[in-house]
Amino acid sequence: MYSPQSPYTRIAFETIKESFRQDHIKNLKLPDLPPELFKIRRGCFVSLHKLDDELRGCIGTIEPREDNLVEEIKRNAISAAFHDHRFDPLSEWELPGIKISVDVLTRPEQISSLSDLDPQIYGLIVSDGKIQKGVLLPSIPEIDTIEKQIRIVKRKADLSNTDDRNLIFYRFTSNRYH
Repeated sequence: MYSPQSPYTRIAFETIKESFRQDHIKNLKLPDLPPELFKIRRGCFVSLHKLDDELRGCIGTIEPREDNLVEEIKRNAISAAFHDHRFDPLSEWELPGIKISVDVLTRPEQISSLSDLDPQIYGLIVSDGKIQKGVLLPSIPEIDTIEKQIRIVKRKADLSNTDDRNLIFYRFTSNRYH
């Protein structure tokens, strides 16, 4: 069974595990968390993978929506486990076969040139400046070129047929915890 290696993934794992026992996890107490996690406000993504590394859920926030990172991770852990539209909700029997990562994002910065990208270092946000927006985390093994990264993010944002000159590109970095 998966064992969290960081406070970030411990928050996500315990939140998901406890959600099978109670409907409301807002008051879930996790002892021994670093106090600074209750002071930091950052966007983050929680990713669930099967033990063979197949994606099982991934949801996150680019900008924080909660009062602190602990609550942000809890929110996104529940969303990744139970509300990722690409997958059925996680079942309790699946929990032993799941591993978790948490990406804590830096503030996105708009770029003026696509040469400012590197999919191993930077995540990418593509926007039409209105409603459509797509995001992709950095350092995904099968995404090894800028072109592939852009193509995937545009597809996620339903902007595949939009010329790059009509889009806004942002990059960010993240710290990934397991």
